[in-house]
Amino acid sequence: MAVAEPAAGPPPAAPVGLDDIRAARDLLADVIRPTPVTRSRALSELAGGPVWFKCENLQRTGSFKIRGAYTQIQRLGARERAAGVVAASAGNHAQGVALAARLLGIRATVFMPERAALPKVDATRGYGATVHLVGETIEGSIAAATDFAERTGAVLVHPFDHPDIIAGQGTVGCEILEQVPDVRTVLVPTGGGGLLGGVAAAVKATRPDVRVVGVQAEGAAAWPASLAAGGPRALDSMRTIADGIAVGRPGDVTYPQVEALVDEFVTVGEDALSRALLHSLERAKLLVEPAGAAGVAALLERPDRFETPAVAVLSGGNVDPLVLLHVIQHGMAAASRYLSLRVRVGDRPGALAELLALIGSLGANVLDVEHSRISGALPLGDVDVALSMETRGPEHCAELVEALRAAGHAVFDVAGAPVW
Repeated sequence: MAVAEPAAGPPPAAPVGLDDIRAARDLLADVIRPTPVTRSRALSELAGGPVWFKCENLQRTGSFKIRGAYTQIQRLGARERAAGVVAASAGNHAQGVALAARLLGIRATVFMPERAALPKVDATRGYGATVHLVGETIEGSIAAATDFAERTGAVLVHPFDHPDIIAGQGTVGCEILEQVPDVRTVLVPTGGGGLLGGVAAAVKATRPDVRVVGVQAEGAAAWPASLAAGGPRALDSMRTIADGIAVGRPGDVTYPQVEALVDEFVTVGEDALSRALLHSLERAKLLVEPAGAAGVAALLERPDRFETPAVAVLSGGNVDPLVLLHVIQHGMAAASRYLSLRVRVGDRPGALAELLALIGSLGANVLDVEHSRISGALPLGDVDVALSMETRGPEHCAELVEALRAAGHAVFDVAGAPVW
């Protein structure tokens, strides 16, 4: 887990303050659900103090995005409403804009990346928006939405880079302070910075002693480099399963907000994100998308780093079932819940059955078996058996390897290297 802190020197004033957030909260009173916080017993034990999840995955449309979208759209004048609104999003902001526009009786057009998750596309259309799939990343969709706004007069509702968006998202911070009044650390999944900047404004205005931490995916971490450079800098490329926070450049509005108020950034890798999603599902019984689990990933990697009580914002729960399946499998592998080996046994009747019986007696569940006699590296009279097994964790994996070796078998990893 990499760590970065804002550069030294006096930061510019934040464009959005507590009064703006309180005004947004009044607008949202009859629109959003004040989402619950739930205590994580497992993470509390690891961290040595209370850890709470702020469950924005249970918000309307499945994420916090409705807060900012409704705040901006509700404040439009009659002429702007008549022109309609346009947005760009990988999914969560799209749904927030579509629902907000429907509630206010306004026409909405949304541009989404070509590879946006189908459930998010379908949900956005289900809320009444016209959807266009454009570009490989969110930047391409934003460019298309900006062009549409210029051609048609529709109002662009940016996914993060607008004061009203920041103010609406900041209402999450107000709820956290009310629900966990003794909080010491707040961890926020971060893409463009709208949620982070809003939460930081709400928290710091009332409790400047609380540490606000932005969490980014390592493969899409634009903030640390931008803060080090003193201004927004674009990434050359991005690659992460956390599409909800895959933003290649901080916003011009969110940058001074975050620079002024946020204490530090940490980054988490794909394995950590996968484990965090699996942890949320198994231990907390909460469905969270990879981006929404970023704070959980940071806590799992370094539970001793963050002062408790700590609150991790679960920013969204919209995940494609196919992606969910892949991430769960990856998370189980990262947590040593899967074990893949090649085991060398004698080529004689009953040898394979004896091997499988040994594995079964040790409590592992064999998922896949491949039996091979053809290899230039195989001694005459031996066969290689490739095994994929479901295990109980790292200690169980070590126990299996030790038992196989004790039974006289040579054990290799999937690449053919000996396992010692």
